[in-house]
Amino acid sequence: MIRLIRDRGWKSSGIARQEWPWLFGAIAFGGILGPLLLMVGLSHTSASTASLFLNLESVLTAALAWLVFKESTDRRIVLGMALIVLGGAVLAWPSGETIASGIGPLALAGACLAWAIDNNLTRKVSASDALFIAGSKGLVAGCVNTVLGLALGASWPALPMLSSALLIGFFGYGLSLVLFVLALRELGTARTGAYFSTAPFVGATIAIAVFGEATSMAFWMAMGLMSVGVWLHLTERHAHEHTHVELFHGHAHRHDEHHLHVHDFEWDGVEPHSHAHKHAKIKHEHAHFPDVHHPHSHS
Repeated sequence: MIRLIRDRGWKSSGIARQEWPWLFGAIAFGGILGPLLLMVGLSHTSASTASLFLNLESVLTAALAWLVFKESTDRRIVLGMALIVLGGAVLAWPSGETIASGIGPLALAGACLAWAIDNNLTRKVSASDALFIAGSKGLVAGCVNTVLGLALGASWPALPMLSSALLIGFFGYGLSLVLFVLALRELGTARTGAYFSTAPFVGATIAIAVFGEATSMAFWMAMGLMSVGVWLHLTERHAHEHTHVELFHGHAHRHDEHHLHVHDFEWDGVEPHSHAHKHAKIKHEHAHFPDVHHPHSHS
């Protein structure tokens, strides 16, 4: 709906024909398989244990990005990633709890793997309209989760609770997913996953500051670990001579050194603007992230 209002009607998503399989795959893994496995896991595991296992998502996201999709990294980024994830694990670690069944953890690990695949596939289409991507994934995931809940015996909530849930979903899933896609576009999958792992700490901080919840040793340990991890990422400077291969895609852009193309339509000079365009092969050196314009390998 927001996209329709923004564009004053229906507008093409900008996703190229060869990119649609990536989006369909992301929806299948992230919107269908992931929630299904999560429901199975939660039915056999406590919430505290589940929150700990869900830290696997960022680990698997980074592992797939580095090992399968060949996203560039270095020791600094790997160490920062490890510290951030470790901080999340410390914050979510269940106290005095034993796991009675292996089904729950296996299902949760499977859900994390499904979402890790989803994240890496979404990265492939992240140059396109983030609102369209988030809306498509949210529509499917919302329908799947609703059907799962009803199938397991849940009933429709009262209107006030439903309104609250929709509001939380708008910010926690809708807006969050749009920003996540934009981060995938600009930072790459592994780094985005690492920053996303700070969510438990941010949530705990809000609970302490707004609701007056007591702090714990685990909170301060998590803060220290995550702070160092984020600092390692933020102070990264990755620069070297690299070659851009020819690339054809569409997204909002300004005419910087990566967008020196001509237009086959009358352009009013307004920037940024969005259209399908071709990147010529160029070779240069500057600081960069493994974003959509820098998918090159390293020797």
